[in-house]
Amino acid sequence: MRENIPYLFVLAAAVLWGTTGTAQTFAPEAAHPIAIGAIRLAVGGGTLLLILFLFGSFSLKGLSFRETMLAAVSMACYQPFFFSAVTLTGVAVGTVVAIGSAPVLAGMLERMVFNKRQTKAWWFATFLSVIGCVTLFLNNQSVTVQPTGILLAIGAGLSFAVYSLTSKRLILTNKPLSVTAIVFTISGILLSPILFLFDLSWLAEARGVVVSLQLGIVATSLAYLLFSLGLKGVPSATAVTLSLAEPLTAALLGVLLVGEILSPVSWSGIILLLSGIVLLTVGQKGKSRKDDVNLSASRG
Repeated sequence: MRENIPYLFVLAAAVLWGTTGTAQTFAPEAAHPIAIGAIRLAVGGGTLLLILFLFGSFSLKGLSFRETMLAAVSMACYQPFFFSAVTLTGVAVGTVVAIGSAPVLAGMLERMVFNKRQTKAWWFATFLSVIGCVTLFLNNQSVTVQPTGILLAIGAGLSFAVYSLTSKRLILTNKPLSVTAIVFTISGILLSPILFLFDLSWLAEARGVVVSLQLGIVATSLAYLLFSLGLKGVPSATAVTLSLAEPLTAALLGVLLVGEILSPVSWSGIILLLSGIVLLTVGQKGKSRKDDVNLSASRG
């Protein structure tokens, strides 16, 4: 049972990420998605940093500057890449390419950088999950394939994959709270210039404040802290595939809170997603320790 806890942490993080889309529907009309992404990182990183200071555990000792910056830049890049991709090629295609490409790219990076082969169970579960994601998002929706948008979506998927692999390396020798707080604080600083490009008057509205706090504290601070805690016991590529529970949560919240209606084909996509997640959770246990050993050895 204890072996399941890291997997549950990652799934809990994905569920919290899945609340992002629903929360944004309650944001004021003047709130631009890219500005929301920047505010989200600023609030999230600031909250985690405040917790570090309050508990007296803030320390940069032992953190690799190169890996910390790589994780921070990756997370900072994800926000504009994803939202720009959605703007150019539509929500369906942008989301599917970005979220669906991340697990495959994470698996490829682990193979190329750490010479780690993925198991047949991982490939099969990832295939089920990605197909489920495609079925869920692309059914009965107009599809716009815009080359630049596709490239940006793949960039978003690559950014999340790099963040996950780099964070995995950082938390092997550092506290997850310290790693997450510092990485997101730097990411927020890197994205801060974007805020000067958009109207931020919506932050003075009650809805703007509530949405910003929900996205920053719940869907960022808490979610990524849980993800980091889970990474201590879950292989990186597996964690990225499990994060596909995010669109699953978003779809179900759309039905329950926004009044959206899913077709039978979309429900079949949900079943495929769930099948892939369950297969990973029960089929990958026991491999994370070997994964940690390989990553530690690769630090040189």
